[in-house]
Amino acid sequence: MSLLTRISQLFSKQQSNQVLGIALQQGSLTSCLMPKIQQLTQNEGIELPQPSCQNTPVILSDFAKAIAALHTDSPLKGQCHLVLNAQQSQIVQVDKPNVPANEIISALKWQIKDLVTISPDNMVVDYFDGPLLSGGKEKINVVCAPLNELKKLVAAINKTDAEVTSIITEEFAFANLLPVQNDACLLVCQQPNEEITLLIVKQGQLYFHRRLRGFSQIAKKSEDELTMTMIDSLALEIQRSSDYFERQLKQAPIRAIKILIPMASESFFARKLAENTHLAVDLLALPDTFEQYKYRAHAAAIGATLLATRLAEKEQWQAQELTHAS
Repeated sequence: MSLLTRISQLFSKQQSNQVLGIALQQGSLTSCLMPKIQQLTQNEGIELPQPSCQNTPVILSDFAKAIAALHTDSPLKGQCHLVLNAQQSQIVQVDKPNVPANEIISALKWQIKDLVTISPDNMVVDYFDGPLLSGGKEKINVVCAPLNELKKLVAAINKTDAEVTSIITEEFAFANLLPVQNDACLLVCQQPNEEITLLIVKQGQLYFHRRLRGFSQIAKKSEDELTMTMIDSLALEIQRSSDYFERQLKQAPIRAIKILIPMASESFFARKLAENTHLAVDLLALPDTFEQYKYRAHAAAIGATLLATRLAEKEQWQAQELTHAS
């Protein structure tokens, strides 16, 4: 699913054979440029450009200036998927408004105005449906971001040879790294200097998401520090999230955990977390075209480039389910 896309409809350029992901982070932005997946299949046997990833410092949170500098060093091109981090976006869960579908967006601005720090007059809003809670309560997850900041970012990108196709949050970028599958999987994901995000993804749908606090410097911790404090704290949050998934959403127990935390002791962390949770814990694999350790700090940008691929997989899976049901 793509969020906050209405602003990108103000711009239009010629279609490109490249897909670009740009992820905003604390003090930097990462970018990933790669050929379209469909190009790889349609031009079998023809040598195509290899994916490339970069990290660009950001001074005083001026992401627009960093985008311009990145374009100067290495020209940006293609359809761009922009990933907002927790500082540029807020997510809250509310009751679904009892209004016609075409009025939901406008109603949400006023419904969440006391739950977020963005003024309704400067708010871009989108939402994604959540699973039904026990008791049949219908909730939706509302994503909002400041319009003035988004305009600067979109304008900066569209001054390059790239075109903003979608604007998503880290949650969806990370979820895109997981192929559509029947069984639920709990993801523990992080990008450098960001907090850890917990996700539960099943059949291509985001069932649960939570942004944790206090883990942004986890990569700097020694193995002893990880064992004594971090792993126990994270295991407790995982247990709480799993309990919610099972009891409130009436889902089967979580049996697999995938880790993506770009640090030297990532494998050690996964082993210790498995001992603590008594569940299978593995490293979340990146697509085959990326060296696993080298590009793990670019995971959100890589996940953004997979948006169209995952949507197509989900549509195919849904079609197969309808066929089996009939």
